Amino acid sequence: MQLLKFLLGIILVQLITVVLVMLSPSELDSTGVIRLSIPLFFIALMVAFWFASLSAHHRKDEVEKVKSSFAQEREKLKVNAERAKTRVVKQAQKDIAKEAKVTHAKANFKVGAAFAGVLGVGALFVFAQMMTAGLLTIAAAGGAMGGYYWRGKRVTNSNQLLENSSKNIKVIESK
Repeated sequence: MQLLKFLLGIILVQLITVVLVMLSPSELDSTGVIRLSIPLFFIALMVAFWFASLSAHHRKDEVEKVKSSFAQEREKLKVNAERAKTRVVKQAQKDIAKEAKVTHAKANFKVGAAFAGVLGVGALFVFAQMMTAGLLTIAAAGGAMGGYYWRGKRVTNSNQLLENSSKNIKVIESK
């Protein structure tokens, strides 16, 4: 499209030049050459300004296109980064929950083994005719197990609250 505008300007200048040369007298003296060159100079000057204006507008349009392209690319990168960030956060939460479950399972096994050992010692005391020490040991182990169970329920409830709040995270996705 730009080429046609410039081509039109060049053809117009050539046509005007031909018309002015044809209208000029056949014998040109120094004043005739000046009479011919002054209008041609002003016509060339006007066409030069016209071409400068055309190229400036074309350059401005190209700059706007590039800026628009960069803005779209930047927005796309922001959206992709936000999605990646959300995925990383979700994966980290899953990894933390998995590690917590493994750690709790190991701890629960160790605590259960310790309670079984204490109950065994209490039963041994009862069988050995040491009723007071045996019952006291069994009661202490039962109380400790009850407290441990109650604390475990509190931790489980707080973990469920955290999981429910993490499900409310909205992910930005675009196609």
